[in-house]
Amino acid sequence: MADWPYNTPTWRRLRKAKLAQRPFCEPCRARGRIVEANTVDHSKAVAAGGDPFPPLSGLMSMCHACHNTKTNAVDRAGGKGVRFKGCDADGFPIDPQHPAYGGKGDTKGYTPCKDKGLGSVDRCGSRVSTKFSRRKFEGLA
Repeated sequence: MADWPYNTPTWRRLRKAKLAQRPFCEPCRARGRIVEANTVDHSKAVAAGGDPFPPLSGLMSMCHACHNTKTNAVDRAGGKGVRFKGCDADGFPIDPQHPAYGGKGDTKGYTPCKDKGLGSVDRCGSRVSTKFSRRKFEGLA
């Protein structure tokens, strides 16, 4: 773990507040598992220009395994870019930046279309850019 900002009293208070707010691992919860969080991670890494002391919404409670997976996939050179492995109960990837969602950083409100009349267009009017077969998405309706 890097020294700054993690060795400051401000970070320790922020970490404690986040774990009190979300005591379970957020990626594991998205997969339907209940795992106690023991790590707090920046949504945008400090090294990538993220705020070292963001609001609680800019942090994520995680278990050690999910934190390591995210760090290796995104924050290290040669990472695959998919922060969180696995799917939710509907079979969609839990990582909002997954290529199935077009690889967009901001996917708020983006859901692949379940209306067969729209074909491969999402509810926001964008084309679905995915490596998954179209048949898989159409079968969810």
